[in-house]
Amino acid sequence: MDPQTIHKRRWTILYVLVVCLLVIVLDNTVLNVALKTIADPGEGLGASQGQLEWAINSYTLVFAGLLFTFGVLGDRVGHRRMLIIGMVLFGLSSLVSSYAQTPGQLILARAAMGLGGAAVMPQTLSVIANVFEPEERGRAIGIWAGAVGVGIAIGPITGGLLLDHFWWGSVFLINVPVVAAGIVAIALVVPESRGRHMKIDFGGVLLSIAGLVLLTYGIIEGGEKASVTAAQVYGPIIAGLALLAVFVWYESRISHPSLNVRLFRDGRLSASVGAIALVFFALGGVVLFVSLYLQSVRGFSPLEAGALSLPLAVGQLLVSPRSATLVGRYGARAVAATGLVLVAFALLSYHVTATVDSPIWLLEITFFIQGAGMGMVMPPATTAVMSVLPREQAGSGSAINNIARQVAIALGVAVLGSLVTSIYRSGMKPHLTALPEKLRETAGESIGATAGVADHLGPAGRLIMDPAHHSFVHAMHVTSAISSAVALLGALVVLRWMPGKRSGETPAPSVEQRETAEV
Repeated sequence: MDPQTIHKRRWTILYVLVVCLLVIVLDNTVLNVALKTIADPGEGLGASQGQLEWAINSYTLVFAGLLFTFGVLGDRVGHRRMLIIGMVLFGLSSLVSSYAQTPGQLILARAAMGLGGAAVMPQTLSVIANVFEPEERGRAIGIWAGAVGVGIAIGPITGGLLLDHFWWGSVFLINVPVVAAGIVAIALVVPESRGRHMKIDFGGVLLSIAGLVLLTYGIIEGGEKASVTAAQVYGPIIAGLALLAVFVWYESRISHPSLNVRLFRDGRLSASVGAIALVFFALGGVVLFVSLYLQSVRGFSPLEAGALSLPLAVGQLLVSPRSATLVGRYGARAVAATGLVLVAFALLSYHVTATVDSPIWLLEITFFIQGAGMGMVMPPATTAVMSVLPREQAGSGSAINNIARQVAIALGVAVLGSLVTSIYRSGMKPHLTALPEKLRETAGESIGATAGVADHLGPAGRLIMDPAHHSFVHAMHVTSAISSAVALLGALVVLRWMPGKRSGETPAPSVEQRETAEV
């Protein structure tokens, strides 16, 4: 495909990439809605709580562990080729997931879906970096970032609608026709692009896989055990961090690394990756407890809870594509810092807008502000990351962006989710003393478990639900205040290290340019 044809089709190419991205992102939130049905022995698979957690975590583990690897492979063998391979893997594993007969089969199929998702995600940004020139790239990435927000928000609605009319497997089967259409569109519209041919850095790739898998596994275990003191939690985390440190050391000493780690000296790259990580850490636990708040405290159905989260997506969808204009006028540092401050304000305002009986429209406004703030952070930060790396390493740059987000979300869910659980349990202890010891332990585990015990007790169980609601809301408020502080820390990182409007915006030199300069 000649450059003129690519230029004419660039926006069509973007929308094809958005469809690929949506099906990957949407699937994760769809599954969250289906967990209760999958746990049912009659309607679902009778999965235990641990099996349900690993149906989610197997995807996260493989996805986060292989993002960098597939980013590097895309740079070497071709972004379109890797995009098609990833979509085929994702579609086939979705089909297998939909007809899984046991929880174990579902867990393995979800891991395969993570493999496909890891192959797709880095290529979407890589193609954007190669198709769009710098003056339009910010707007294109804004649309890309908005699609991520939309996928997260409409997932629960899609899942609720499917579960109202079909069996649990439909939440995976719906991916198959979308993936098939996406593969055809990729083959017809998306051009091939790759970095300059060079040998794959197998040492760096293997170190990155081992380090990221161990780190993600430790974080997941910490979330499940609500503790960081267990050896199976801190052991993998320490080992993962050590291997990633070796990876950085190794990459800094070879002639053709998968990732030129020296580029992190550039404030655009380091501050932007830091901002992405901090804002998604702050949001990781928040998304978890807001869903529980809407369903367990306010009594909304999963479909209604999903619909109530739409303002979060609307805020991102309206602001993300316009962020490039704001960056052109005020600079990336000012826009990203303002967005992080808005996110911090929204998280802190949960103390007023998310209480046991607060008007729900107040929470809707908070969601919109939070989404608008996200829309001001993600596009300029992502654009900054992609602008630093040369085009032949676009896959690596895309992987860095997505790894920062994915690991930060997992860490946020583990740390903040554990904090919510711990505070809730402490708050409920005085209110459960009248129950038999076995029921007391069960009822104190989570607000869902408390509701289950209350239903079992009948009318007498209502006496423990009022303190359960207040205990959960208190835990949510403490955690949202901490999340707000983390978002503010992100704003300080951006203000301190991200270059302002007048700073140079020239991207890092390509490999050819660096070698020419050395000669």
